Amino acid sequence: MNYLPNILFAIALIIGIGYFTKNVKKLIRNIKLGHDIDVSDNKSQRWKNMAMIALGQSKMVRRPVAGFLHIIVYVGFVIINIEVLEIIIDGILGTHRVFSSIGPLYGFLIGSFEILALLVFVAVIVFWIRRNILKLQRFWKSEMTSWPKNDANYILYFEMVLMSLFLIMNATDIHFQAMNSGNIISQYIAPLFEGFSVSSLHIIERTAWWIHILGILVFLNYLYFSKHLHILLAFPNTFYASLKPKGQFDNLAAVTKEVKMMMDPNVNPFAAPAEGAEMPAKFGASDVQDLNWVQLLNAYTCTECGRCTSECPANQTGKKLSPRKIMMDTRDRLEEVGKNLDVNKGTFVDDGKQLLDNYITREELWACTSCNACVEACPVSINPLSIILDMRRYLVMEQSAAPVELNNMMTNIENNGAPWPYNQMDRLNWKNE
Repeated sequence: MNYLPNILFAIALIIGIGYFTKNVKKLIRNIKLGHDIDVSDNKSQRWKNMAMIALGQSKMVRRPVAGFLHIIVYVGFVIINIEVLEIIIDGILGTHRVFSSIGPLYGFLIGSFEILALLVFVAVIVFWIRRNILKLQRFWKSEMTSWPKNDANYILYFEMVLMSLFLIMNATDIHFQAMNSGNIISQYIAPLFEGFSVSSLHIIERTAWWIHILGILVFLNYLYFSKHLHILLAFPNTFYASLKPKGQFDNLAAVTKEVKMMMDPNVNPFAAPAEGAEMPAKFGASDVQDLNWVQLLNAYTCTECGRCTSECPANQTGKKLSPRKIMMDTRDRLEEVGKNLDVNKGTFVDDGKQLLDNYITREELWACTSCNACVEACPVSINPLSIILDMRRYLVMEQSAAPVELNNMMTNIENNGAPWPYNQMDRLNWKNE
């Protein structure tokens, strides 16, 4: 018996899964660069959110056309890949359709897979037309440069090819077609191969089988470099998403500590820190390491769908702010930091860059109205606003670099107890007008 195909298959499987595991470890390391945050509260609600939003696609269907098509692709692609289990067993043991012995149930399963494969193929074509022919505006914003634009198309081509290979594999499988059970779609493709010899059909079937499984392994490893990492990360991201009411501003523990120290009569606020004393925490965020790990998880989970940007009132009025770009920039900077760690054996060497200014401009940050429209629109519970607010905090509290209008308001509050430039005696005069 020739064991070479089985050995080659095992090698391909080990390499594919090994490289994927390596990248997953790198991903986890990068996310853990963010500071810790307690998200252990209300686990029942978190499980419910994950089931409804990530698994149930509840926020996707708010736009019915895209939502329905996405559900077809999502459900179809996941269910069809159940067949990968059979392919792996066949590849390792040298069997052929090992599960066919279960009888009519096998035909039902493969038939379902074939219908879903056709639906996925059609849905992907519609997605391609929406993106490349109709050119929906949210797919063509300024931040959608060559790679983000091409990445989306690469995934669509991947899915078209994988679905086609699955159907061709079934259509040219003489044994499977002879069963006449489960070949709901492939029976109409089989006539295209009439006139081919048995050996030619076998070669086509084996070629499609090999390219199909190798394509799945390539796709699996491509995810790390693609926006489609959300296929895996949407589940933890929706689970760990904030349960606080939108717009609720959290207190910084570092600020609370500083205020308590200033109000303590036994502490001289102007005295130099004692030798060995803990340095005051940094207020806000200027780089990815200053964000929390949930925010970094958000960045990797971003689907670049543009729903957040299409709902953003600042973006709609022509301002530079794009919540999608905020997430893409955060992810790009995080990847840059990760590569720095790889090169320097786990130690970050200052590269003279940071998220603020080198990736996200101050103009973008101050264009935000804090309305939470982007948070509400995101189909996988990403929160661009939290990053914007943390970076604003840094500008105000570390650099005193707020816009003139905001500085004037804060000065008025400090001096007059109100944001308007009236003295304290006159600050309530507006009530009588």
